Parts: sequence; structure tokens; C-alpha cells
Amino acid sequence: MSTTEAQTASPDARAGKVDMKLEIHVIPVSDVDRSKQFYERLGWRLDDDVAPLDGLRIVQFTPPGSGTSITFGHGLTAAAPGSALAGLVVSDIEAAHGELVGRGIDVSDVWHGPPFPPEARQPGVDPERTSYGSFFSVNDPDGNVWLVQEVTTRLPGRVDAAGTAFASTTDLERALRRAEAAHGEHEKRMGHRIKAGLAERVRNADWPAWYAAYIVAEQAGTDLPA
Repeated sequence: MSTTEAQTASPDARAGKVDMKLEIHVIPVSDVDRSKQFYERLGWRLDDDVAPLDGLRIVQFTPPGSGTSITFGHGLTAAAPGSALAGLVVSDIEAAHGELVGRGIDVSDVWHGPPFPPEARQPGVDPERTSYGSFFSVNDPDGNVWLVQEVTTRLPGRVDAAGTAFASTTDLERALRRAEAAHGEHEKRMGHRIKAGLAERVRNADWPAWYAAYIVAEQAGTDLPA
């Protein structure tokens, strides 16, 4: 292989080895102070509001539990205010919807089915509470759209099982409750095959390990324990 060929091939050999974490999403707004008030009402954390140069103002907010922040202000983007469309993920769509309504935020009704086109949407929460299946949306004052989606079990390959983590105690609590319900079904199945006394000892001995395996598999999108 020539030097040129080696240089061309080497980036491919390193592909996927360097972490690239989405840190900031810039959204276009027309009135910075109005937008700041809106995102404060949403309950997002205000990280910064600075004007380091003439004609430049940077306001940063982070949604609860998010590793990615949003930025808006003056001198950041030439995009038209209201042209942004972004997604938020929650573990309980009804709880998230209720919280925003309680904060006085104008939100859409919850729907299930495909998010696009709008004609395909069906009213209400997904009857099977399928992961990725339920939505609602929020518009900021300029019309930038936040699409909120319920995700409980990830599709395979979306999350590294070795790096499983929870953004908040609330998300962990809800994962534990789902694991508890699944473990109840597991106990019913085991009860048909194991004598009652032995089944009781098995349940008491290893349910924490079963919960842990279930929660990690659910988040990583791998096979759930039987």
C-alpha cells in the first residue's frame, strides 16, 4: 500500500473510536428576553446569559436530565425564528404532559402512532404503551417545535449497555417500577415450574440481580430476562 493509500485508509480505521457528544443545539428566536422567560417557565436550568461582544448575546438552558443544552440570543444564527424542530425524550409521557400543563404551558394533546404526517396521529397514549409510541408537542413563542416522545425500552444498538446510566432519580424510579411489574410476571411463570417453597427462596435471593439485568437490558435494547 502506498503512503497516499495508507493516509486515505487510516481515518476509516479509526471511525467510531472518538466520542462525539452532542452538546449544544442553537435555536433561532426573535425576542431573547421573551424566550428566556418561556424556557424558565418550562423548568429548564438557566446556565448562562452573557454578552461578551457588541451584537452578541448568548443564553443557554438545559432541559432536566439532559446532556445537551440549547442556546439562543443575538448574533448566533441567520436561521428564521421559529424554524427549529427538535425532540425530547421522557420516560412517562402522561407525567411530563401533566407537569407542563401545571406550569401553564400550552401543549398539544397526547397522541400515538407516527409523529409525521400529522394526519397519521391517533388521539391518546399508545394503548400498549409501546416504547417510542406516544407523543405530544410544545411550541415556544416563536413557533420552534419541541416534539416530546415516550421512550422506555431502547431499540438495539442505540445505547451502550456498558455505559447504561439514568439522568435523574425519577427516571431510575420509573425503571424500577417497570422492572417490578415485569418481575411479577416472571414470578407467575416460575410458579408453574417450581414448588412454592423453593420459588419463595429464589425470589428473595436474586430479585435485585434480576431487576438490574432487566433495567440494563431495557435501556440498551437487548433481550429482556425471561
